[in-house]
Amino acid sequence: MIQPSRFSAPPRHIPVADLPPATLSSEQPRMAEERLPFTVRVVRDDAALSKAVSIRAEAYGRHMPEFGEKLRTPEAIDSEPGVAVLLAESKLDGAPIGTLRIQTNAYMPLKVEQSVTLPRWLRDRPLAEVSRLGIVGGTIGRLVKIVLIKAAFQYCEQDGIDWAIVAARAPLDRQYDQLMFEDLYPEQGFIPMRHGNNIPHRVLGFEIETGAQRWTEAQHPLLKFFVHTHHSDIDVQVERETSLGGLFPDAPMLRVTPPLGRRPV
Repeated sequence: MIQPSRFSAPPRHIPVADLPPATLSSEQPRMAEERLPFTVRVVRDDAALSKAVSIRAEAYGRHMPEFGEKLRTPEAIDSEPGVAVLLAESKLDGAPIGTLRIQTNAYMPLKVEQSVTLPRWLRDRPLAEVSRLGIVGGTIGRLVKIVLIKAAFQYCEQDGIDWAIVAARAPLDRQYDQLMFEDLYPEQGFIPMRHGNNIPHRVLGFEIETGAQRWTEAQHPLLKFFVHTHHSDIDVQVERETSLGGLFPDAPMLRVTPPLGRRPV
């Protein structure tokens, strides 16, 4: 992720509650309910987009002032079909405190494809690139970041996305390693990204369908937060006649396991 940041069709992925017992612990924890001091929603109008853009530019400007200035106006892709901008707002005063963008490949290639050719086993699959993550500074910013990532995962799951893709510069790439993202180009390492100010980034992927199972098997420290806690302050529902993933052909019955090493946290 480049940083300084209801549809009627049945879901393509199996909700964690419906996974067979063998994939989870014998005693599944009850779903907890947790309220947040802020909300996360999909941007639906110019006013909300303006808020998202302001926090995006501010966040990038802390580390890359010139690039931050370029981000003070919305990017054309922000309003394209198959693209969603998420906005986190304080409950206290409505101030914007975080944002990210999710671009699917339902209508156009991913931005990351300007700089890399996707592995063969990812071609013609429903993908989403998560980028432009920007948050306020301080302690609250760390919580906003992880909640935005959870919201992005939820958006991908409801829209039938197979893999979430991020491009992350050092040292932020390590945060995605910890979330069990996997390097899509382990032999190339860091690659300059045209849409990331030509700064070298690692390109990583997260398989949405197996995420809960992999976190469970690894006893991931954020398993409860991501899988077993309901945050009603996250609302990323988008009404569609069909999910974006439904625009793609069904995956083969015999899926080829991607040539990535599954490693624990």
